[in-house]
Amino acid sequence: MEGKSTMGLIGMYIFIASFCFIANFNALYTRFMKTEIYTTELKSVNDKLNELQADVDSRLSYTVDAKTRQEIISDVNQLMIQIQDPANLGIGTEARRIITRIENKLGKPITPLTPVNQTPAGYQDLAERMGAQILNMLEVLNPEEKKLKTELDAAVLKWNKNTQKLVAQSSEIINSSAVGVIDEMVLDYNKLGNKAETTLGANKYNFEPVKSNAHDVGKIGYAFRHAIENFGMYQFVVLLGCILLDFGVMIIVLLITESGSSMRGGNNNNSVFNKRKSQTLID
Repeated sequence: MEGKSTMGLIGMYIFIASFCFIANFNALYTRFMKTEIYTTELKSVNDKLNELQADVDSRLSYTVDAKTRQEIISDVNQLMIQIQDPANLGIGTEARRIITRIENKLGKPITPLTPVNQTPAGYQDLAERMGAQILNMLEVLNPEEKKLKTELDAAVLKWNKNTQKLVAQSSEIINSSAVGVIDEMVLDYNKLGNKAETTLGANKYNFEPVKSNAHDVGKIGYAFRHAIENFGMYQFVVLLGCILLDFGVMIIVLLITESGSSMRGGNNNNSVFNKRKSQTLID
């Protein structure tokens, strides 16, 4: 208004408004992205558990190679379904065909078992016992390795199911439950990873514990870090909104005043701020 340089005032405004910008970005980003952040963290830890299972499994000893083992596991799953097929319960023609295929891959005979009773539960039990028999024939494990594998398989099955169930819930349930679930998953992951290192030996398997980021949600540093790592349209909209919210006044002043026009290399003699101080803005 007095024709003086505005750089000092602009610098002071930016300095003060920056604190508001940081706080507003953190508040808006965390509020609208909390569910997605928790969902991503849940899936990330669950994936780590699956990777741990696969990594440990690759270091255990088996009677066949990895490719053949996967084929046999697939055949076992088909066999278990076939045994419980209402149209042909038990070890019928199709089940025997699958067993023969597995025997050829194993190079060992499989003992056909019988159901404890002629009920659906009895055939389910038969399917599980046949599956366990064949899978045991694949392994060359000492008792500690077998125990580790059993615990890992159970944990992965549990958390795969629990993760799928939780991420399908409403935002309110995810936001209120995720931190506790993630903490429990991380605890299981680190416990089983340390047990794997102890059982297999540090020279064969080196485990690195992980730490959950779930407790950092809501902190300023986490909001900006997450936004940078996952930058997209939503992150851009929030960033633009916060810039307009906190720096909008300064931008408007620079656009309509002579000093702002001068900074842009132009001249704006019609600015309302160019009028004499004694004049009113509305005649």
